[in-house]
Amino acid sequence: MPDLIEVSREGHVALIRLNRPKQLNALNSALARDLIAAAEELDRDTGIGCLVVTGSERAFAAGADIAEMAGKSAAEMSELDYFSEWSRFADLRIPKVAAVNGYALGGGCELMMMCDFAIAGEGAKFGQPEIKLGVIAAIGGTQRMTRLIGRARAMDMHLTGRTMDAAEALAAGLVARVVPDDQVLPAALEAARQIASYSRPATRLAREAVRRAEEGPLAEGLLYERRLFHSLFGTADQIEGMTAFLEKRPPVFHRT
Repeated sequence: MPDLIEVSREGHVALIRLNRPKQLNALNSALARDLIAAAEELDRDTGIGCLVVTGSERAFAAGADIAEMAGKSAAEMSELDYFSEWSRFADLRIPKVAAVNGYALGGGCELMMMCDFAIAGEGAKFGQPEIKLGVIAAIGGTQRMTRLIGRARAMDMHLTGRTMDAAEALAAGLVARVVPDDQVLPAALEAARQIASYSRPATRLAREAVRRAEEGPLAEGLLYERRLFHSLFGTADQIEGMTAFLEKRPPVFHRT
């Protein structure tokens, strides 16, 4: 059996590629286990500054694996706390970029939204079609999509089950950039290399601060942001970054 994911590294950037092409990278429990374990290992690796997640040309991931869950009862789903493991991926501190070609539907769209931002191909398609199966999104789709694109658009997507093309996804704020299909992975890797070139503590705290903006009142978020900013003055990278600026030279971050 082929590996369900493929992991590669280039400098300070890691790439995880979903590898169930015949199933359009549907997210079954085994794939989730392997993806989350690999991502957690990379999160602990001080040599890695950014993670890129991608699929295939046809599909980033076309949803969760329906065949795996179709026969389960409500009691079984509750006992298993089905999908709860995905919170571990979402909560990783490493910056995560989704490189999306083809379909990002259901769980695939939710996986994309668990990343910090997405770069999509012009032919990409997005959606939460769970309503067509008599269920709803359960890996954060109703919550993250609403925060990203607003209540009205999220209601439209979840209640009709329709798909959104790349141009609409960009305009709505679901993805950060749209590029030609053959440039998706190169663009994502270039963005990841840029992120990984910066101070590791600074990039991690930057993403924490942005996430906090979604979760509480403005005053609380402003205080949290300020405290994180203050804490970075205890790092060697802050000294190097500001010294290099004053000396008019490129910084050489130690990333610790």
